[in-house]
Amino acid sequence: MLNRSLLLKFLSAFIVFGAWEIAGHIPVSYAFPTFIESMKALAEMTFDGRLYAAYVETLKPLAIGIAISAVVGITVGLWTGLNNWFDWLFSPIFIVMQAAPLAALIPLLVMVYGIGLTSKVFVVCIMAMPVIVLNTAGAVRNTPSSLIEMGKSFQASRLEVVTKIIIPAASPVIFSGLRLGISAGFIGAILSELKITPTGVGDIITFSRSIADYASMYAAIFSIIVLAVLFLNLLEKIENYLFEGNVRGYASD
Repeated sequence: MLNRSLLLKFLSAFIVFGAWEIAGHIPVSYAFPTFIESMKALAEMTFDGRLYAAYVETLKPLAIGIAISAVVGITVGLWTGLNNWFDWLFSPIFIVMQAAPLAALIPLLVMVYGIGLTSKVFVVCIMAMPVIVLNTAGAVRNTPSSLIEMGKSFQASRLEVVTKIIIPAASPVIFSGLRLGISAGFIGAILSELKITPTGVGDIITFSRSIADYASMYAAIFSIIVLAVLFLNLLEKIENYLFEGNVRGYASD
């Protein structure tokens, strides 16, 4: 028997897709296909290999950008949380980056780095890194002082306090920040393909819109949403497994 959580997810999907189908039949707009038409287009693109080829291109900047954001973001976040000078220097920068409309920076990136892979990786990084840095820094700063004092009372060195107390205590929130950063990275990857050069899934979206093949356009958008949801659900499962029993949350809460 399906558990309640899974049943509610299926019910939610049924309501959304049902509303989509009804809206397509009304129709809300001539450019709004039905859910069934979009799924037919998705099946066609999947079986003829177009969708696979598109994702090979889309996942390149996404994977590279997420890897860079994770390594650099967690490192900078740790330093920011541990050192007041780093906090004063870097926190305002990443707070502004998180709040600013970063899409406006894309023309500048194109001028400096061209229209290739480098610019797209930068877009993913500037979308994902602020979330990772701020959550990591907040997690480190909010480590219970009682744990740190306990380590010092046992004559632990500064390095031992950081590696054996602060980082393990902050790990659940750091992982949550990483998950949010990856979510932002998906947005950055598609945004870069729409704003820089139409490649991968962005190419399908742009080309389908130009020839009024709206079913294929919505199918491509639907596919990236499904991929992001599945990947983030997988990360959530890993997070629950690794930190089962720990109190988890977000530094921004």
